[in-house]
Amino acid sequence: MNLPNKLTVSRFALTALFLGVMFSPMPHRETVALGIFAAGGITDFLDGTIARRRGLITTFGILMDPLADKIMVCSAFIAFVEFRWMPAWMVVLVVARELSITGLRLLAASRNVVLGAERYGKHKTISQIVAILAILVFASHQEWGSAGRAIFGWQIGGAAWIWWFAELAKWVAILLTAYSGWVYLWKNRMLYLKDM
Repeated sequence: MNLPNKLTVSRFALTALFLGVMFSPMPHRETVALGIFAAGGITDFLDGTIARRRGLITTFGILMDPLADKIMVCSAFIAFVEFRWMPAWMVVLVVARELSITGLRLLAASRNVVLGAERYGKHKTISQIVAILAILVFASHQEWGSAGRAIFGWQIGGAAWIWWFAELAKWVAILLTAYSGWVYLWKNRMLYLKDM
């Protein structure tokens, strides 16, 4: 297994660790979870970059990299519903989009067609990771003492600016999730329309 694929697989382990920390009673769990999720986001950037630069693009990577992203992101968003950091309808939209695209990829694979990630899909993933990191920063910055409160706690309209940023990031992620899903399904519509 080459390095990019190892990084992709590591994202599954990081996701499990992230969830374990999020639902544990350990002190400063939000800060620890933030570090773990940030590490997962870094592996997402590195695996694709290394694969392209070194010519290590494989069918495994093409299929598993987006799947690892989806599992990592959906796991975080679902956990956020439990903590009331995100409304359930947003998470349902994200999960429905990801399941639809995964189903389309499976259909394509059954016809010996490999569907890789699209540009809009990459932007969507980046926006989702930014939103998750912003939510975790908002949830954990109080744990960082006076420095955390000074940097992330100053107020705009009665709320910390990081709260406003996290809210904006959530909406950007949701809009890009819906739009990128629609584009992907429309662009590859002949895969599922030809047998109807």
